[in-house]
Amino acid sequence: MAFEGLASRLQETIKKLKGKGKLSEKDIKEAMREVKLALLEADVNFKVVKSFINSVSEKCLGNDVMESLTPGQQVIKIVNDELTELMGGSNSKINYLDNGITVVMLVGLQGAGKTTMAGKLALQMRKNNKKPLLVACDIYRPAAIKQLQVVGKQIDIPVFSMGDKVSPVDIAKAGIEYAESNGNNVVIIDTAGRLHIDDSLMAELENVKAAVKPQEILLVVDSMAGQDAVNVAETFNNRLDITGVILTKLDGDTRGGAALSIRQVTQKPIKFVGVGEKMSDLEVFYPDRMASRILGMGDVLSLIEKVQSDIDEKAAKELSDRMMSQEFNFNDFLEGMNQMKKLGPISKILEMMPGVNTKELQGVDFDKGEKELAKVEAMIHSMTKKERMQPSLIKNSTSRKKRIANGSGTTLQDVNKLLKMFDNMKKMTKQMKGLQKNMKKGIFGKFPFMK
Repeated sequence: MAFEGLASRLQETIKKLKGKGKLSEKDIKEAMREVKLALLEADVNFKVVKSFINSVSEKCLGNDVMESLTPGQQVIKIVNDELTELMGGSNSKINYLDNGITVVMLVGLQGAGKTTMAGKLALQMRKNNKKPLLVACDIYRPAAIKQLQVVGKQIDIPVFSMGDKVSPVDIAKAGIEYAESNGNNVVIIDTAGRLHIDDSLMAELENVKAAVKPQEILLVVDSMAGQDAVNVAETFNNRLDITGVILTKLDGDTRGGAALSIRQVTQKPIKFVGVGEKMSDLEVFYPDRMASRILGMGDVLSLIEKVQSDIDEKAAKELSDRMMSQEFNFNDFLEGMNQMKKLGPISKILEMMPGVNTKELQGVDFDKGEKELAKVEAMIHSMTKKERMQPSLIKNSTSRKKRIANGSGTTLQDVNKLLKMFDNMKKMTKQMKGLQKNMKKGIFGKFPFMK
């Protein structure tokens, strides 16, 4: 999880505060010391930490908190608000042109993940009814053009290239002309990077900027680079006046301090974060939602949006209706699993759940849970069509159970466990149905929402 270490420390500190009926100045100072250490350990820039602590302390020592009936909750609110403000206050959208072609220029050091990010960004834009074109302007890195073409093919997004003998400025200009002729309304320019910042790189990027006048110059930063990422962001911003930042590999950095520092140092918003290796693993950055996650308050809005975008509403409704009837079988069970898998790994879903303590999740083997689901899937696939439709056929037949176990690479015990789980699920849905009926009859009193 992003900000894992920071989240764990802050949640522990807040827990201590919540348990106190009244807070003294000493309590506040001790809590702020813990918060300060947590931020420094998370690799947040020292100046940023100092400014943050001063601001939070000042507000926490005000009358509103000290005289409040629930001072702990007041402190949480202040920390949450300040953390949100530190990360940008509100989400920042891509500046699309109403008419004409929106040009987005991706810049950053070599190895930050620009080329892959170009594909992720194009995929997200297409979901928002845009027609993006990828333009290959990295003529120096071996196979950079080929990599972008592979990425484009993977997500079915066109790629414009002119080889590695033409200047990046000419390629960028020709790319925009190509987009005009082919009905693309967004151009994403993948520029060259270096292993370190040098003047020739910056001069070239400045020339591309001057030639195509992009609406967005997005700096792609490896969040695992720590304080170096802050220095890189500052230099790029001074030379190119970037419009925003994309953080990559945020799922791999348990500290994530760079994210908190970059926004403060450059005064430019973090617009997107890369949270995985898949092309769909790109999230719009919402400072308020991220602050809420860090403080263990979950991110219900992102969870709802994820469910709405990834799960087929009609299919989910049909499945729910079948579960409530007695027709529910292993085909439906499999369909339910597939719908859940669309939401992504269990660990990422849990991050969005309110009240989930990140410390308690440490050491939990989520891969084991994923493997167990894969076993269940294999067992269902090893059943005949008739067995899936009529699970009772398996229940009393040892030979059928053995065949399913052999076919799925599992044991007889695993098959019995699955049958028991299935029976329990059916019993539970039956009870829910009975409860629904009773409530409608008015056994539990007349509720205004019951029709």
